[in-house]
Amino acid sequence: MRKINAIVIHCSDTLATADIGAKEIRAWHTAPPPAGNGWADIGYHYVIRRDGTVEAGRPVDRPGAHVMGYNANSLGLCLVGGRGDCGRPENNYTPAQWAALKALVIGLLKTYPGAIIKGHRDYPNVPKACPCFEVKAWLKKEGLAGA
Repeated sequence: MRKINAIVIHCSDTLATADIGAKEIRAWHTAPPPAGNGWADIGYHYVIRRDGTVEAGRPVDRPGAHVMGYNANSLGLCLVGGRGDCGRPENNYTPAQWAALKALVIGLLKTYPGAIIKGHRDYPNVPKACPCFEVKAWLKKEGLAGA
């Protein structure tokens, strides 16, 4: 089993109206370039749909493809959304997604105690706003700051 020391929160960079999940993201990630990434599987381990449904992505025993240089010992969680109507990054997640994210993080921390939780943008050389909110502040607000 892989040693997991990080949980990384991402967004799908889609509009709030996009009703997508792991199936659609997997298709994007596995399609050959230029339409997709040409990867072997979806890059994330979990996808949280707009209705709060948590879908399995890449098996957790396999490294993801979500933060270059940090995939070997991390899990990738993806919130569907993150793009505003004008095309800019936007924190547009639903209450159901926030509740599902919190429950998922709590569960993962029980399985992987001591894992750090960061947003994609919190890693070096990531020129993205992903996941479009300050993860450290969210953790503190949810009482997970010491997690």
